[in-house]
Amino acid sequence: MNLTTHKIKILAFTALSSGILLVSAQSKIVTKTETSKSQSGKIVPMNLKWSERMLLSEMHRFPEAWMLDFSKNPKWTYPSAIVLDGAEKLYAKTGKKEYYDYISGFGEKLINEDGTIQTYELEKYNIDMLNSGNVLLYLYEKEKKEKYLKALQTLRLQIEGQPRTKEGSFWHKKIYPYQVWLDGLYMGMPFYTHYTKDFITGNDAQKAYDDIVFQFDSVQKNLLDKKTGLLYHAWDESKQQAWADKQTGLSPNFWGRAMGWYGMAMVDVLDFLPKDHPGRARIVSYLKSYADAVINVQDKNSGLWYQVLDKPLENGNYEEASASAMFVYTIIKSVNEGYLPQSYKTAAKKGYDGIIKNLITVDENGVVNLNKCCAVAGLGGKPYRDGSYEYYVNEKIRSNDGKGTGPFILASLEFEKQ
Repeated sequence: MNLTTHKIKILAFTALSSGILLVSAQSKIVTKTETSKSQSGKIVPMNLKWSERMLLSEMHRFPEAWMLDFSKNPKWTYPSAIVLDGAEKLYAKTGKKEYYDYISGFGEKLINEDGTIQTYELEKYNIDMLNSGNVLLYLYEKEKKEKYLKALQTLRLQIEGQPRTKEGSFWHKKIYPYQVWLDGLYMGMPFYTHYTKDFITGNDAQKAYDDIVFQFDSVQKNLLDKKTGLLYHAWDESKQQAWADKQTGLSPNFWGRAMGWYGMAMVDVLDFLPKDHPGRARIVSYLKSYADAVINVQDKNSGLWYQVLDKPLENGNYEEASASAMFVYTIIKSVNEGYLPQSYKTAAKKGYDGIIKNLITVDENGVVNLNKCCAVAGLGGKPYRDGSYEYYVNEKIRSNDGKGTGPFILASLEFEKQ
């Protein structure tokens, strides 16, 4: 036997006895693929429900949860938290330890032993940074680690100092003065509500809940287009931004994912807002108006939604995955929770089937992909984002963005309850 043949035999034996190894180029970490690999040799078994198939696919693509935002190094960002919300629910449903370990690994990596959060800077007052606090609320409840409590208290401190408009709406970021973005309601309010439920009592809790409901009241007052029922991406109280209408302060377009964030914010906040709080009824009424407006711009053939919601026929517009998944999740969860009548399930199912038919592809190894996700969109900044139609339809498009895969997992779980 020559040396080359001997090496091949050793490699073959190692692969058979130890399981296939996946090398992550991003992290240079070698990890075993999922233990649930099927007898057919698929990395993701085809006989599982879509929720698990997508989560296992994400775990294959991003072996550590901090990578879920295509991060090359550990970074405190929000997309990981959306996928991990699905992982939490799948762990509760299946009891599969690999899902819990994936969630736990995020906290272990990002939170130092003294409770400081890697790459997080409180003084930036960026409301996006509150969203991953949802993962820490979950982990603290499960593990009671002091470092998670300290990190949670830091994030709650950000809420205390977050700059606001004159009437009390949170600015999106300190560097975006006087600006309220729909995105911010999802980034901040479920965390704010859940934290209040877990840690605050008495009058302080009542004030917090009132403040949370007010954020939605304010957005409905300032960002709603009464003609269509849709909400604009953002509002500049100062009316100084180049993207802001000089009379209203509103941005010029209805961006799909901004509306998606807003719907998810409402339906998730209701999980933690007390049943007897008078603001619940208002939020449920906003959900009804929202769902009607969203269904009105749903494509009648595909069941999907466009990047710019009300301009499906304009050049360059496309059916976008993250917004579509968010709308489906918001509507079907609202039906399941009794916030919307059963009749709304038809639109949600049409949207869900449209995602699977038009936006999902499955590799030969069973790995599931969600395609046509807008990578990112915002307003202002450098280079300046003007909120024009051309701006939104020309932002980068990619597959398997956590802002789409996370809501798809959550929507799938809601349908799997049926």
